[in-house]
Amino acid sequence: MLASLLVMAWVVEARDPYTGGHLWRVSRYSALLAEAAGISGGALARIEIGGFLHDLGKIGIPDAILRKPDKLTDDEYAVIRTHPDVGARMLAGHPLAALVRPAVLHHHETPDGRCYPHGLAGDAIPLDGRLVGVCDAFDAMTSSRPYRKGMPIAQALDIIRSRLGSQFDRDFGAQFITLGEAGLLDHIAGHSDEAIPLQNCVMCGPTLVVRREAQAGDEVYCRSCGGEYHLEQGDDGRPHAVPTGRKGNPAALEPEADTDLISRVIQSAAARAPLEDMISANH
Repeated sequence: MLASLLVMAWVVEARDPYTGGHLWRVSRYSALLAEAAGISGGALARIEIGGFLHDLGKIGIPDAILRKPDKLTDDEYAVIRTHPDVGARMLAGHPLAALVRPAVLHHHETPDGRCYPHGLAGDAIPLDGRLVGVCDAFDAMTSSRPYRKGMPIAQALDIIRSRLGSQFDRDFGAQFITLGEAGLLDHIAGHSDEAIPLQNCVMCGPTLVVRREAQAGDEVYCRSCGGEYHLEQGDDGRPHAVPTGRKGNPAALEPEADTDLISRVIQSAAARAPLEDMISANH
């Protein structure tokens, strides 16, 4: 049941070429922040899963908006703002809805009550939403988009610091800054999996996701421009993407869930607490 939700979330991510690794990064940031805040057991496991699933509702956003290479118009942004509610509706009736609904529905609420979907403020925002919201925003700031490069970590931390208590939960935001200043976020930023950095498309920037099981001789594709890359073994022992000058065919560009990564996310959460403890920790 849990795997099916994570697969849906991953497919959503795969539709947007500039969010490669976003769900994994937010899940990892969320787990680190929760641990730093003294959260453990079922609640920690629940937050780790919620971090991966927070953007589930983007499955209802049209590709023309989700994949747009320019800044969104006000009308398009209004459509994007529907994704928390869409995600919550998708979870309706699911046996695990209570486990992840707070992160899915509330990760864009802010302490000042000025954000969406319901304009909740302060402690009225569920804990999972407040915590995942910090991690989601940080990853958005430090990730590249077609119209801007990702910020350096220090700059993003300064923005969080300047908006504590307004855009970001004061306690979780301050703890996240402490993690960042200690260098404990560096191994996650710019990566799509543990110790696997995003690689650069010559046309689009850091959009190439190389999976853990990928080997020299495999091909990977830019989800933005469709460019094909051949993996060659680098001096560091890792496969490096080299452009072939060709475009991928429709079958090659079709998203395919990274079931290995999803299994590892589930195993990580399960190692913290059994599923029933995750659910009970939400009550």
